[in-house]
Amino acid sequence: MITKENMGALAWGKMDNLLPAIVQDARSGKVLMQGYMNQEALDTTLSSQKVTFYSRSKSRLWQKGETSGNTLKLVSVSADCDSDALLILATPVGPTCHTGAESCWFNGDTTDFTFLADLETVLSARKSADPDSSYTARLYNKGIKRIAQKVGEEGVEAALAATVQDKEELLNESADLLYHLTVLLQASDLELSQVIAVLRERHQPTD
Repeated sequence: MITKENMGALAWGKMDNLLPAIVQDARSGKVLMQGYMNQEALDTTLSSQKVTFYSRSKSRLWQKGETSGNTLKLVSVSADCDSDALLILATPVGPTCHTGAESCWFNGDTTDFTFLADLETVLSARKSADPDSSYTARLYNKGIKRIAQKVGEEGVEAALAATVQDKEELLNESADLLYHLTVLLQASDLELSQVIAVLRERHQPTD
């Protein structure tokens, strides 16, 4: 973890006091953009908790979103093994790309875990949708008791598929279970990231 106290130990001299900085969505893992930081930009980022870069074209600091309002809230900064590149975990406020896209890599494929985060966003939006517009909206309209019942049903069906070693059915039922569990979490004002936080706390790496 990079802090004000140890940032001076980075390999600033390798690239004329500029280090590439990759920004990653702390929640979804999606790569959002790349910029460059000098020591002043990194210091400002750590102080303001808003990601700030050094603009090579304008020869000055620029805070992401200073014009658009689409800022990046800092979560953490880390360096690679050679201390000459930075990885910024951040929470985006609005789209990151100047085109209006969520990421500057909007033409690329996403990872499986990024897809889950995107799915969760879609399911969250369904909470305020017309019940006639989608199955998810109808589930929310029926309330937590019904959603919880569906999670129980899908869990049993997944277990039964595993018992009879029907792998295709197990995949389908697992997808249904994961979908309904995500809906249940959203209906309870909870997120998958909070479940992951519990798993992190439980995880004890072996020596």
